[in-house]
Amino acid sequence: MKRVVITGASAISPLGHDWTTVLARLRAGRNAVQIMPAWADYEGLGTQVGAPAAPFELPAHYNRKTTRSMGRVALMAVRATELALEDAGLAGHPLVTSGKLGISYGSSSGCPANIGDFGRMLMCKSIEGINANTYIRMMSHTAPVNIGVFFGITGRVITTSSACTSGSQGIGYAFEAIQSGRQIAMVAGGAEELDPTQAAIFDTLFATSVEHNTTPELTPRPFDKQRDGLVLGEGACTLVLEELEHALARNATILAEVVAFGTNSDGQHVTHPNAATMAEAMRLALDNAKLDPAQIGYVNAHGTATDQGDIAESHATHAIFGNATPLSSLKSYMGHTLGACGALEAWMTIEMMREGWFAPTLNLTGLDPRCAELDYLTGAGRNIETDLVMSNNFAFGGINTSLIFRRWRH
Repeated sequence: MKRVVITGASAISPLGHDWTTVLARLRAGRNAVQIMPAWADYEGLGTQVGAPAAPFELPAHYNRKTTRSMGRVALMAVRATELALEDAGLAGHPLVTSGKLGISYGSSSGCPANIGDFGRMLMCKSIEGINANTYIRMMSHTAPVNIGVFFGITGRVITTSSACTSGSQGIGYAFEAIQSGRQIAMVAGGAEELDPTQAAIFDTLFATSVEHNTTPELTPRPFDKQRDGLVLGEGACTLVLEELEHALARNATILAEVVAFGTNSDGQHVTHPNAATMAEAMRLALDNAKLDPAQIGYVNAHGTATDQGDIAESHATHAIFGNATPLSSLKSYMGHTLGACGALEAWMTIEMMREGWFAPTLNLTGLDPRCAELDYLTGAGRNIETDLVMSNNFAFGGINTSLIFRRWRH
């Protein structure tokens, strides 16, 4: 089996778009959650807070012609991919269009505004406003398709529209495609745009934060006994995965090695998490890499701040690691970015490993006694020297993922 490394990364996130900016925000202990004034116009919408991506600029070649098939979710994905390819030293490289580089990328859905266009068509029985690109912007695989067209990528396309595991499955399936020798490199990750329709979905499940509509700095609160639900965010993150020997041959900078991917499904309920199968996903990743749990120096939790999710995840983690492995949730800073979270959190986890410092969970001041006893990082975070980290994500539909990354020391 081929070894797989990460040679490029870039993101658009609520915390900033480069590691220096993101790290400063994490060390300052300030989340990116804010009041969303426009959401007050929606009758019955309980949550009024979200975490939009920080402002970003687009170069001149993002013009009307090149972006006509892109909604915001695809636009963020394409820009993050462009910057990741530049970071990997592959911008304009023959590999990109050779068929030996593919795409593994996802989002929960396409652009909600364009989904709305078809909704109006059904309600009004008129195709007014529908054009040739409406569906392309709406479709669930709009991000990977637009990435492929924008850069002329002709390798395989794996579309991972699996809600909260879209980004982590994107990375995992890219890893497997290279590991098996079917592609030399892959652009992998996920994206999601912030929209009140998505807030409404979680509102109907009583899963959104509503008690801090005027105090956004106090939410979300993963694993805390006073948590009242998740906060939605948005962004995109692309990692460039590459076969090790190919990366070494072109003298690429290596950020980390991908050593394992575990994924499974609960097979029981579409919204109620199952601790046993969550734990099994972690065990699959560890077995895949032939690692003992004690070798993992940090676990990045899915940590949504939902009632059932936090409890199930904490017990699943305890079943594998006991209380010996430090853990925190980055969603306490940037909310739940849905299709983007698996990629954003993996990237930030890798960067924290390289930094030797791991961010605490914000707003975790009193552990819910129903959550398992774990080594929850709080306060000022912690300096940890480790060569191995795990990043976990769990999605609606009972889809579970676990990724393990190794520090690159060669």
